[in-house]
Amino acid sequence: MNWLDQIKWDAQGLVPVIAQEASTGDVLMFAWMNREALEKTAELKRAVYFSRSRNKLWFKGEESGHVQTVQDMRLDCDNDVLLLKVTQLGHEPGIACHTGRHSCFFQTYQNGEWVATEPVLKDPETIYK
Repeated sequence: MNWLDQIKWDAQGLVPVIAQEASTGDVLMFAWMNREALEKTAELKRAVYFSRSRNKLWFKGEESGHVQTVQDMRLDCDNDVLLLKVTQLGHEPGIACHTGRHSCFFQTYQNGEWVATEPVLKDPETIYK
């Protein structure tokens, strides 16, 4: 059986993907992949996602320069979620979030509200021209 056929794609032909920083274990972001994105990711050893809003492949870092090189790809026990262990490039420390933060998971629940607990490392206005 083809390795891509072992994945349980959803009705739209997508699979959820978690990007985790290989060196720290930080969860950087969540995204989606279609079959073509996953094939390209495996081939290039670079994260390629599927943008649902733009309905096209999204090479992480194509606009921002914040590329993710893929160290390891893992499939969960139900074959319906992927985990990418990546090295986040483009800024030190790496920026994965379009808000200019290291991780997209920068808001922490505190006393009944969501509080931004990670700093903006680079102004998004200067990242996306």
